[in-house]
Amino acid sequence: MGQLDEAGFAAAIAGCAGCGGTGFEITTYIDRQVSVMLGDPNDDGRWTYDGEKLIDGVSRITCLGCRRVGFSSDACPRCHAPGGLALAAAPSRLAVPPRCPACRGTELTVIGMAPAMVRTTAGTRPPPPTPSALLGDDGFHVMAMACDDCEWATVTDPCPLCGAPAPLRERP
Repeated sequence: MGQLDEAGFAAAIAGCAGCGGTGFEITTYIDRQVSVMLGDPNDDGRWTYDGEKLIDGVSRITCLGCRRVGFSSDACPRCHAPGGLALAAAPSRLAVPPRCPACRGTELTVIGMAPAMVRTTAGTRPPPPTPSALLGDDGFHVMAMACDDCEWATVTDPCPLCGAPAPLRERP
């Protein structure tokens, strides 16, 4: 479980303690899948998370009305290492090769963690998140890659966001 559980998240966006507002900006890290050809992304990717993972990666909740911060954590959104959020702004620790190391295929599927922002109103379904970084940008961290042509795959050993040593905590 992340720094917030579902009940804590619901309480944080139920209403602002400062102005009573119900609109919030949520900053989080969530899973994103990107198709890659010759080391370059084919598109911006797609989200591959569920609601629990969105909550699991939350680092900040801010009221849209008065900008009061209802929740903030500087811990790594993935492994909870103290100060890990600042380290997550760095480039990815796992580089995407231009070709599969096993078969020399040109197409890979990349799974990474991307910083994202969601603006929501209490009691409504949140819209899709807006990524703050895409594959190749600082802050987007590759967690795993797999070749589309053979069975080659690799996964990061340390925490993909802050580099803390394994083992990682289980995710929802």
